[in-house]
Amino acid sequence: MTKEKNKTRQIKWSEFRFAIIGPLLASPPKKGELKQALEILSKKLWNHPTTGEIVTFSFVTLQRWYYQAKKSNQPVNSLIYKKRSDADTFPAITKSLSEIIFDQYKAHPSWSYQLHHDNVQVVIKKDKIIDSMPSYNTIRRYMKFHGLTKQRNPKKYKTIAAELAAERFENREVRSYEVEYVNALWHLDFHHGSIKILDSAGEWRKPLLLCILDDHSRLVCHAQWYFDETAETLVHGVMQALQKRGLPRALMSDNGPAMISAEFTEGLSRLSIVHEPTLPYSPYQNGKQEVLWGQVEGRLLAMLEGESELTLKLLNDATIAWVEFEYQRKVHKEISCTPLERYLNSKNVTRDSLGTQELRECFCIQVKRKQRKSDGTISIEGKRFEIPSRYRHIENLSVRYPRWDLGFVFLVDENNNTLLERIYPQDKAQNANAQRRLKEPLKQAPKIDSPQQSGIAPLLKELMEEYAQTGFPPAYIPKGDK
Repeated sequence: MTKEKNKTRQIKWSEFRFAIIGPLLASPPKKGELKQALEILSKKLWNHPTTGEIVTFSFVTLQRWYYQAKKSNQPVNSLIYKKRSDADTFPAITKSLSEIIFDQYKAHPSWSYQLHHDNVQVVIKKDKIIDSMPSYNTIRRYMKFHGLTKQRNPKKYKTIAAELAAERFENREVRSYEVEYVNALWHLDFHHGSIKILDSAGEWRKPLLLCILDDHSRLVCHAQWYFDETAETLVHGVMQALQKRGLPRALMSDNGPAMISAEFTEGLSRLSIVHEPTLPYSPYQNGKQEVLWGQVEGRLLAMLEGESELTLKLLNDATIAWVEFEYQRKVHKEISCTPLERYLNSKNVTRDSLGTQELRECFCIQVKRKQRKSDGTISIEGKRFEIPSRYRHIENLSVRYPRWDLGFVFLVDENNNTLLERIYPQDKAQNANAQRRLKEPLKQAPKIDSPQQSGIAPLLKELMEEYAQTGFPPAYIPKGDK
């Protein structure tokens, strides 16, 4: 999974706000009850998303978040921490000071930020260009923003979790539940089939059925058989369910490797879907899926016992036909009607789905990579990717990609969590033709045509003058004439 350090401040805040408001969207309060629900939330204690301190939020703040999320088709993005209007400006850096910094950097690109700051301070003190000297952090941020970075000189065991789950099952009541609205909660799980299929490699393998079920109506949103239980397979099936039925408000799954993978969990967050994993070793929390598996084995697979040449395609064709024309249209004992009838006649809190390309962009892992200044590349999963030259001044880049498809990698603007453009792996054979593109200009950097600074640096010259004013001779014995 992606570590918390890879998430920006804006993303942490948007996910934190959605975690508070999300349950109200999944189960909207009845008319006249919203105020009471928000007042309850305003009295709760929360952990600050960046500092971890205990904080509370006022009724007005929570009300604003709620309506922001409700009006948007992408609630998480609507709750993003807004960037300050003066975030990319430097009021303390005047035009004359900017020229000094650029001139000094042009003359000494190998200096550290601290050395640049100290020498600029001496120049300002002598020439009295401005009243007060900006801090070191301001100078450093200004230089990094304009790409003035330092360059090289040219020269299955019994676990504690299992014991806790057993104790919880013994001491706590197990109650059935049901959400009030269609697409307020989906259940997701893989089922290992009891039959074997001959694959294209001539091997007998047991397939797995991925099924996504709506909690309120028991409607099967999508069902498909696979030969593996990977994150790529999970995303492949979930994307089909989303495009068939729309975006749900919440999704429950177990804690399998695919379900807790970064691509899947981050994709749900970007789609503003609350992920509710079950507790470890507690499959009864996803009991509606377990009931469905009994029908799959007892009816669907039982009717395929006589088929000697069963393939994965034939199994999927039979499953779709059985789901759509028997399971969805057969009266369910728990709800006293068919799943399809209840799905169509109940209140629905779904949202419109995105297109295939947009969904692919959502179900990706997002990480930070440091750009190598020598050739403008970053390393992803052991491969080098070229960065467009207009981004060469950015030291740390955010990228989004699925680990199973390194041909689908994007640069991300971490301020608003949007995709900038697609990047591609290095083509060393193409680079060997000796043709090189011109570097694209940096839009932020002002064009200053000033002569390079020569002679002794201002700081060192000041130190030599101070030493001369002491009146002491140089503390060394010269040798020879020079």
